[in-house]
Amino acid sequence: MPASAQDPLVSVVIPARDAAATLARTLACLDAQDLDGRFEVIVVDDGSKDATAAITEAAPVARLVTQRAQGPAAARNRGVAAARGQRIAFTDADCFPAPGWLAAGCRALEAAELVQGRVVPDPGVEPHPFDHTVAVGRLSGLWETANLFVTRQAFEAAGGFEEWLRPVVGKAMAEDVWFGWRVSRLGLHAAFAEDALVHHAVFRRSAAEYVGERRRLRHFPEMARKMPELRSRLFFARIFLSRRSAAADAAALGTIAAAALGSPWPLLAATPYARMVGRGRGRREAAAEVLADLVGMGALARGSAEARSPLL
Repeated sequence: MPASAQDPLVSVVIPARDAAATLARTLACLDAQDLDGRFEVIVVDDGSKDATAAITEAAPVARLVTQRAQGPAAARNRGVAAARGQRIAFTDADCFPAPGWLAAGCRALEAAELVQGRVVPDPGVEPHPFDHTVAVGRLSGLWETANLFVTRQAFEAAGGFEEWLRPVVGKAMAEDVWFGWRVSRLGLHAAFAEDALVHHAVFRRSAAEYVGERRRLRHFPEMARKMPELRSRLFFARIFLSRRSAAADAAALGTIAAAALGSPWPLLAATPYARMVGRGRGRREAAAEVLADLVGMGALARGSAEARSPLL
C-alpha cells in the first residue's frame, strides 16, 4: 500500500516467546526513542505461556499481535503484515535500543535498502566467562535481526523470512541469514550503521551449557552450502569457520602426529592455539574452552559430511 500522511515513519517488529523477563525493558527503551517523526512498535507473541502478552498490552508504545507458536520467521512476517510503515526495523525482546537507534537506522536507510546496526552486550552486566550474549560490529553476512533495518519494498521483493533450518535440539536458526542474503542477491544496497546501537541482554550460562551449545555448529556447513557468499564474507580462508577453528585443527593434527611419530616437534603446530586458549584465562575456563572447541570440531566434521560442504 502507498504511504499516507498518517502512516508511521518506521515500524518496529519484535518477535517474542516467553520474554517476560526482558520485554518490559525493551519496550521502555523504545518508548524513549529520540526520533523526529512517527513510529510504531509491534510485538508478535509467538505462543508465549508467560506474561509476554500482558506486558505488551500494558506498554503505551506497543501494539500486540498474537499467533500460535510458529517460530521467529513466521512471527516477523506476521509483524510486517500488521505494520503500516514503509521502513521496517527488527529487534528482539532481549535487546535494549539506545535512544538514537531508530533515528540512526532511518538515516542509513536513506542510502541503502538493508541496514545492519551495531550490537554490544549490556554494559550494565559484568561478563562471566561462559555467558551468552550477541555482539555485532560489522557487516559479517549473518544479518542479525537483533538490529536490522529494511525497506518494505526490499522485504516484499525478498519474500520475507523463511524457516529452513531447525536443529534437533534448540530453536530454529539462520532464518535471518537467509533473508539477508536473499535481499543482497537482488542487487540492493546494504550498509552498516555504527550509530544505530542496541544493547543485548547477557544471560548466565554454565560451563556445560557453553560447551553443549557448540553442537549447533553442525549446521554451519549447511549454511555455507546454501549461502556460499559466507565463505568469503565470514569464514576464514573459505574453508575454516574462524581463525580459532583453524588453529584448533592444527593443534589436533600436531598432537596426533607427535603421538604417531614419537617426536615432540609436531607439537609446534599447537603453539598458536595454546596462546589463544591461555590468554587471560584460569585453568577451569581454559579446560572448558578446549572441550568446547573439540565438540565444535566434531560438530563441524559431522555437518560437513552431511551437507557435503566442507567447513572445518
